[in-house]
Amino acid sequence: MSGKASNRARRIAAERLAAQRAAEKRRRAILVSVIALAVLVVAAGIGVVVYRSGQPENVVLPKSATRTGVTVGKASAPVTVDVYLDFQCPICKQFEAQSGPTLQKYVDEGTVKIDYHPVAYLDRFSSGTKYSSRSSAASGCASDAGQFPAFLTALYDNQPEENGTGLTNSKMISLAQSAGLTGDSFAKCVNDQDYANWTKSVTDEASKAGVNGTPTVKVNGTALQNPTTAALTSAIDSAKLKS
Repeated sequence: MSGKASNRARRIAAERLAAQRAAEKRRRAILVSVIALAVLVVAAGIGVVVYRSGQPENVVLPKSATRTGVTVGKASAPVTVDVYLDFQCPICKQFEAQSGPTLQKYVDEGTVKIDYHPVAYLDRFSSGTKYSSRSSAASGCASDAGQFPAFLTALYDNQPEENGTGLTNSKMISLAQSAGLTGDSFAKCVNDQDYANWTKSVTDEASKAGVNGTPTVKVNGTALQNPTTAALTSAIDSAKLKS
């Protein structure tokens, strides 16, 4: 073979080898990309499963309620007041005693509707009886009977001390009866914890909304830094003028 032919053969062989190496490199890059994508898909799937596993499923809603709480007042009211409460919370009781009548006045005149969010943040202060969760679920039963405000007042008037055992279901049922909540359906609802998953939903949604303490009070979405009756009245009157 002549020198020229020999050089040409070597050049062709080198070009083929380079092409083979380039093709192999592309195949490896594609394989790595596919594997990486598969890992991301699997991780995303695991994330969804973990997230869903922490969410209450099959949430049965009380009457006049959503996944976030119970609404009291006319739907057409121009001002919405959100009250995040825990029936175990002493300051929530104080807020209701001081500002409850004012809120009720606004509700009666059609200015305000109240979205109550009975969260269960303070279960740890009831010696393992989960009073916050049980009382919240029981308030859902009261909502079914159209007696949420009366039940709220009854529980606050008989609020147990923190770090005690909380009120028993029987005691809550008895207090409800004194407030006009009679009949077997309410008692069964409380004892069966029909709205336990609803309580979990209300609590989860409050946390997602950035609420980490009770009472938290918002007027048309704006939280009051110091929810006194004067501050509440001022905020409601201002919101009414803007509506």
